[in-house]
Amino acid sequence: MPLVFATPPIALSTAHLLAAFFTFSYVGSLYLSKNARLSFKKGVSSTVDGEERAKENDERWRNDPDVIRARLLAASASTLLSVYVVYQLVQRITPEYESSVNPWTAVESSLARLGITLDFASNPLCIILPCLVAPILYLGPLYADYLSETLPFQRHWNFRSSLLPIVSTWVGRRNYIVGPITEEIVFRACMLSVYHMAGASRKKMIFLSPLWFGIAHLHHAWDTYNRYGRTSSALRIAVMQTLFQLAYTSLFGFHCAFLFLRTGSLLPPTFSHIFCNVMGFPQYGLHVKMFPKRRLAIQLAYLLGIAGYVYSMRWWTKADDSLFWPAPGQPARF
Repeated sequence: MPLVFATPPIALSTAHLLAAFFTFSYVGSLYLSKNARLSFKKGVSSTVDGEERAKENDERWRNDPDVIRARLLAASASTLLSVYVVYQLVQRITPEYESSVNPWTAVESSLARLGITLDFASNPLCIILPCLVAPILYLGPLYADYLSETLPFQRHWNFRSSLLPIVSTWVGRRNYIVGPITEEIVFRACMLSVYHMAGASRKKMIFLSPLWFGIAHLHHAWDTYNRYGRTSSALRIAVMQTLFQLAYTSLFGFHCAFLFLRTGSLLPPTFSHIFCNVMGFPQYGLHVKMFPKRRLAIQLAYLLGIAGYVYSMRWWTKADDSLFWPAPGQPARF
C-alpha cells in the first residue's frame, strides 16, 4: 500500500496543471522530431469528393512505418517522463522520516498509485473479472463474429491473417500494444493519481478527467483534412470524425477511469483498451444486414451485452482494498 494522508497533499490547481502537462507533452512529443511529423503536399485534392485521396511519394502520413516507429518512441519517452513526474511529486510529499527509514517508500507508493501492483495475487478474481466487463458489453459484436466464423479457432480465423498482424506490423503494434499501454499509463494512472492526491471527487475523476483523453485526439483533425484533399468536404469530414472521436474517447475514458478507481489496478483498463481497439466500434446495422435471419438473436445479444455491462460494472469491479475507492464507512485516503 502507498503512503496515505488524511487530507489531500496537493492543491486541485496543481492537479489541473499536471493533467495539462501530461496531455500536451504526450501529444506534443509526436511532433518534436522530423521523423514523427506528418507532411502533406499543398494543392493536392481528392479525385472523388468525400473520399481519401492517393498519397504522394514525398508525403509522410500517419500510417507510414517510419512515422509510426518515431511516434511510438516519442510516446514511450513522454510516458516515462509523466511517470517520473508522478514519482517526483510523491517523493516531495513523502515525510522525511519515512524516506530515511525506507528509501524505497516513494518508489513503492508511486507504483501503487499508478496501479502497478501485485497485491491481487492472493485474489486473482478481483482483476480477472474487471477484465471481462468489456467483452460482456461486446456480446452483440462477438455473436456476429461467431456467425461469421471469425472468432479464434473458427473456420475463417487463422494465426497468419488474424493474429500475426497485431504484433508483426507497425500499425498493429501502435493500435493494439504500445498505444493502449502508454495512453492508459498517462491518461489513467498518472492523471487519476494526481487528481486523487488533490482530493477530487469520484464523479470528477470519472467524468471530467477523461475529457483530457478526448482532447488528446483532436490533432487527428489536421491529418484527416489533408488526407481528404483540403476541400470543404474534407473539412466537414474532419470536423465530424473529430467530434465523434472526442465523444467516443471521452465515453471510453469514463469506462476506464471507473475500472482504474474501483480496482486500483492499471491492468483492467489496459486490457479493455486493447480489447476495444481490436473489436472496433460496434456496427449493429452491418451485423443485421449480414445476417437478416438472425436479426432477433443479434438484437438480443446486443441488449444482453448492455444489461450484462451494467451488472458487471457494479459487481465485478470492486477490489478488496482500493486506495481510490474505500469500502463504505471507511475514511477517504489520499
